[in-house]
Amino acid sequence: MFSIIGIVVVFGAVLGGFILSGGPVPVLWQPYELLVIMGAAIGTLIIGAPGKMRGRLMGSLGKAFKGAVPTKADYLDLLKMQFEVLTFMRRNGAIALEAHVADLTKSDIFSKYPSFLKNHHAVDFYADALRQVVNGASAEDLTMLLDAEMDVHHEEGHLPISMIKSTGDALPGLGIVAAVLGIVITMGHLDGGAEEIGHHVAASLVGTFLGILLCYGVMQPLATNVEMQGVAESKYFACLKDGLLAALRGASPMFAVEFARKALFSDERPSGQETEEACKALKNAAPAGS
Repeated sequence: MFSIIGIVVVFGAVLGGFILSGGPVPVLWQPYELLVIMGAAIGTLIIGAPGKMRGRLMGSLGKAFKGAVPTKADYLDLLKMQFEVLTFMRRNGAIALEAHVADLTKSDIFSKYPSFLKNHHAVDFYADALRQVVNGASAEDLTMLLDAEMDVHHEEGHLPISMIKSTGDALPGLGIVAAVLGIVITMGHLDGGAEEIGHHVAASLVGTFLGILLCYGVMQPLATNVEMQGVAESKYFACLKDGLLAALRGASPMFAVEFARKALFSDERPSGQETEEACKALKNAAPAGS
């Protein structure tokens, strides 16, 4: 939503400044220049996206317009969920988690936290980690396993971002291509009047203008948006990882949750008091998994 608002602001500011300066808006409408630039940009994406990369690319572009970044309330739910899971594991042993891990959506622990369940990547990540705990993995082995998975996840998310950025970097050059083609057309009308020649030159310059605007006003910001969402997702994963590993090293559920909380950015994570009060409320309720 905010990506769309931002794009509207960018075009509104550019067009507004142009209009207020006395510029004629109709001259900016050059559909054939836009066809050259956007068609070539889409073609470069198709060329550079083999196999599954096309699906990842479309998914990344879709994320740029959804803006699904966890909120403070989502992080508090995440910490509460971990406290409940770790308390259950401490009371009943790791093997008792097997029934819950089989299908997290049907678990009476995880089903209480829809904000977590809607994050499918995080659900798979945590479920796989808990399965290894059930299987008796040590904290050291699980650390290496989860670090490897997080590295792969980061790399997988970064590749589409690189493609979007490289396409954005190419747009000014594609704008020049459109401008050169416009000049070629202009050269064929040198026997026309000054008004006709001026119209063709203006159309050519619009191609350069569009290439630069689409690069720095649309594609690069969209790539940055997806990149920032990837950072937020990495912190979400780190929160899950640090809490579970702290528990495996012998920390109490409350102290393990504090490890998890510290993995989050300071201006996004719940305060220590908020977390403690939320976990105490769970502790005073019915035993987890009963």
